[in-house]
Amino acid sequence: FTFCFAWLLFSKKIFLSSNFSTEGEYIKMFMRGRPITMFIPSDVENYDDVRTELPPERLKLEWVYGYRGRDCRANVYLLPTGEIVYFIASVVVLFNYEERTQRHYLGHTDCGHAVICWSYHPSYGTLSLTPLQPHVRVWDSVSLSTLQIIGLGTFERGVGSLAFSKADSGIHLSVIDDSNEHMLTVWDWQKKSKIAEIKTTNEVVLVVEFHPTDANTIVTCGKSHIFFWTWSGSSLARKQGIFGKYEKPKFVQCLAFLNNGDILTGDSGGIMLIWTRSTAEPAPGKGPKGAFQITRQIKAHDGSVFTLCQMRNGTLLTGGGKDHKIILWDHDLNPERDIEVPDQYGTIRAVAEGKGEQFLVGTSRNFILRGTFNDGFQVEVQGHTDELWGLAAHPFKDLFLTCAQDRQVCLWNSVDHTLEWTRLLDEHGHCADFHPSGSVVAIGTHSGKWYALDAETRDLVAIHTDGNEQLSLMRYSVDGALLAVGSHDNFIYLYTVSDKGRKYSRYGKCTGHSSYITHLDVLIRNRSECKDIDWATYTCVLGYHVFGVWPEGSDGTDINALVRSHNRKVIALADDFCKVHLFQYPCSRPKAPSHKYSAHSSHVTNVSFMHRDSHLISTGGKDTSIMQWLMRAQPLTLPYKAVRPLLSPARSAQRQQHVTAAFLSDYKSWVSSLYPFKFFFFFFFFFFFFCVLVCCYVDIQ
Repeated sequence: FTFCFAWLLFSKKIFLSSNFSTEGEYIKMFMRGRPITMFIPSDVENYDDVRTELPPERLKLEWVYGYRGRDCRANVYLLPTGEIVYFIASVVVLFNYEERTQRHYLGHTDCGHAVICWSYHPSYGTLSLTPLQPHVRVWDSVSLSTLQIIGLGTFERGVGSLAFSKADSGIHLSVIDDSNEHMLTVWDWQKKSKIAEIKTTNEVVLVVEFHPTDANTIVTCGKSHIFFWTWSGSSLARKQGIFGKYEKPKFVQCLAFLNNGDILTGDSGGIMLIWTRSTAEPAPGKGPKGAFQITRQIKAHDGSVFTLCQMRNGTLLTGGGKDHKIILWDHDLNPERDIEVPDQYGTIRAVAEGKGEQFLVGTSRNFILRGTFNDGFQVEVQGHTDELWGLAAHPFKDLFLTCAQDRQVCLWNSVDHTLEWTRLLDEHGHCADFHPSGSVVAIGTHSGKWYALDAETRDLVAIHTDGNEQLSLMRYSVDGALLAVGSHDNFIYLYTVSDKGRKYSRYGKCTGHSSYITHLDVLIRNRSECKDIDWATYTCVLGYHVFGVWPEGSDGTDINALVRSHNRKVIALADDFCKVHLFQYPCSRPKAPSHKYSAHSSHVTNVSFMHRDSHLISTGGKDTSIMQWLMRAQPLTLPYKAVRPLLSPARSAQRQQHVTAAFLSDYKSWVSSLYPFKFFFFFFFFFFFFCVLVCCYVDIQ
């Protein structure tokens, strides 16, 4: 009993150490076995009375900037609702370009679940899938509700291509996975049942499609091959396409079905081939009866034919790789018109039919263009093309700036959701900050060089170099008279600033860090004691007011960015697990609760509140996305007894966790109150135990 009580008394030190020193009360947090001491501010009378609850504020995804075109194909489509549907990160975006509105399908919530390909069902809507723990989701494009989840635990590594059947109104679904054998599976998706499965080839498979009029024919193509599959019940029989006298391409990259049932393929040599099903007895070496054979060859593009789009009127659009051309072909596959996509947009990755004479183009530089052969192209969607870290919100306008490893600096309008301007740097951008006047923005790069740009005209104002390593942060003082530049060479370089951010003079540098600089904040005013400093900004991830954001077992690198709202009510956090968190401020209890939000498919690199705290901006690393979240406070809930009968099981469990946490907190407070008397208790119980032993000994004698 004595041992158990002593363990309970000292158990608090496992989680937290709360003692008194000559400098006042402090808290110790241990990370990777190393203690981090944080002094409790003077205005906190009793730390044991401190509580951290979920904030009443909530986030809702309002807008997504960017498109994933650099490594995908055929991922732009115009819905009957007039919305362009595409994806980036873990979000499928439905964008009405006429009304400038977005809707979002957010079914892919686990970290690493980036959408990589899809197919469109003529009756139900869209289908999409993810590579990590690969599975397929069938969802309704009107209600955005998930209809079915298929293939969990079935697909290996990922999914490369998929398609709904057409001849039977989309009852079936074919999927090619990314295993070594590139397994082809056929599903009854409404029943979640796998009907047939077979190995295809060890080579890359790029496309799978059901024949639109023959429900028993499936076509796959990829590296140096095209296969025609006959599907019957649970069996799949393969017939390989024979190129014969025609040059065998390195890749068969795309296919389409002509109105007469023939199959049209486009390959890496710029050639289109028409494959027709043979009904006569074949000549020797021409393949079996009923096989598809080449009946016509067409030179279509210089470079590859990357995409084919069959139009409703029977004409055809093709998109070339090297020549950047989109060509319109008539019903006899004679070229009618062509247009070249400017080099600045990248190569063509997807072509889709638009309204009237319009067509949509997705490019390798993550643009979605809307165009016609007469009027050229208009940019509808654009974003960064490489890892994104730099983010800064304008101090008093609805603007924010991003910079990335693609060397682009972009100024965005958060109200109109448009790009104000972009500038290409000589270096990879990594960090940024606006001067308090809003007229100048400073941008740090990977090489130690930093730029000051005019925020209105994007003209170069100043350029300096500090060291030869990556700059991790830029921070202006509140009055704009000082600029701090944090570097990976462990120094903080200081500059005096004048003329509203247009003149800079090296003031000195701060030394003392044993590792590179990651976060930095500035004072509102000087205070005599560090523990009572009033910070103008709060972005440092360690400190009394924010240490509760750290998850249990963290290695110290899990949090990439933290920012306090201007009204000092909440903290937003970006982590390595694809999540954006919203905490109450201050957050001074271990393992504090938070609202968690999923949209990114890679580590979230940065977060920043807009100047009125109306929105939060988050940036993704590898997914290159920018998410704009609307922040709003939820109304107060009814008393606990009133809402208890209406709680869902999940909410009941959450409430029970809060009750348990409150009980444990009260228990720890009770233990803390006994902590100063620990030696008295030890003496008393050991003395009591000794007396019991003596009495027992005397009684035995």
